Amino acid sequence: MHLIKIYLTLICIGLYACNTGTKESASEESASEGTASSENPQKKWYKGNLHTHSYWSDGDDFPEMIMDWYKSHGYDFIVLSDHNTLQVGEKWKLIPKANIYQEGLQEYIDKYGEDWVEHKKDSAGSTLVKLKTLEEYRPLFEEEGKFLIIQSEEVTDGFEGKPIHMNVTNIQTLIEPQGGNSVAEVMQNNIDQVLQQRESTGVPMFPHINHPNFGWAITPEDMMQLTGERFFEVYNGHPAVHNYGDSLRPNMDVLWDKVQLSYLLAGKPLLYGLATDDAHNYHVFDDEHSNTGRGWVMVHAEELTPNAMVEAMERGDFYASTGVELSDVTFDGEALSVKVVAETDIDYTIQFIGAKSTDEKGAELLKEVKDTEASYMLQADDLYVRAKIISTKIKENPYKVGDVEMAWVQPVKQ
Repeated sequence: MHLIKIYLTLICIGLYACNTGTKESASEESASEGTASSENPQKKWYKGNLHTHSYWSDGDDFPEMIMDWYKSHGYDFIVLSDHNTLQVGEKWKLIPKANIYQEGLQEYIDKYGEDWVEHKKDSAGSTLVKLKTLEEYRPLFEEEGKFLIIQSEEVTDGFEGKPIHMNVTNIQTLIEPQGGNSVAEVMQNNIDQVLQQRESTGVPMFPHINHPNFGWAITPEDMMQLTGERFFEVYNGHPAVHNYGDSLRPNMDVLWDKVQLSYLLAGKPLLYGLATDDAHNYHVFDDEHSNTGRGWVMVHAEELTPNAMVEAMERGDFYASTGVELSDVTFDGEALSVKVVAETDIDYTIQFIGAKSTDEKGAELLKEVKDTEASYMLQADDLYVRAKIISTKIKENPYKVGDVEMAWVQPVKQ
């Protein structure tokens, strides 16, 4: 509990400065959160994916090939969040005999050379490849201010057959699954381990809840019990995660608002939503495979470093997207404003969603604007407000056929 109190105290101080200061300080904060191109030239938008897998666990390609894809497709930062492991030590990967994997191996050798790729045959004639560690492949890709790799782990736990997965961004040492006597206790035990490592190392890091509806494992009520959790995946690109819920269980937007309202009524901080790929498959691209390029975050920060990314996200200084790009997101303590980078022949709907202290029905649509920019002036009884932008552009290689590109702006409060 001591660790959690310290973490929440720091968060509350930051939130107070961002959301409840005087009119003058709110104006200063607005300037600091302006667009990199206009109001605050020292800040830039950085595109990144916070959930990715490789041959180090259940992904189906080599780390270097995955890093190359993200770097060559305009990403600024990336994590490999393999299950219950970090990319350290010696690991040999048995390459499946199917043609797509054998062809992938040859592409890997052709790209990086026999001197780089260490491989051998086992007694059955199958090929094993020694996987490169993070420290080995990192120098091939990282460039200061241009491309960053952040160490991560997907802590993969469970309760009574329910999969309970949590990523840790900027983790420093491996965290083993902690277990527990309920879904909520399993999550809390793992969160506590992250907070303990953060305090002991002095390194900014955060846990986030992965795909709550995967295996229908995590309910809003489970999340409401947590202390010290600030992030979850409002969008995950894996085809098996049930982003849209079903007739009995909520979609991720509804879940977000239920948990957000509970958090605030309990005096907890704002809960932020991430979009991620959860990429596993790099050889076959369709809606039945978990591919790259489906969901990401755009972080507004002064520099491209692990600490800067974590700290900006903990301020809520980012948005999640499946394709919609924003040029401006500002909150001056009174109004939340959003501006879209419009594409030709594409229409946009900007929704402002929130809950009022005077209304017992929970979250609702407060305002909707069919345009490329809009603002919402918070009212005295607004507990929080967030924005969602829906375009008419069909998403390429979507999570579900027919999906359109969207973005989610983080919640704010007065």
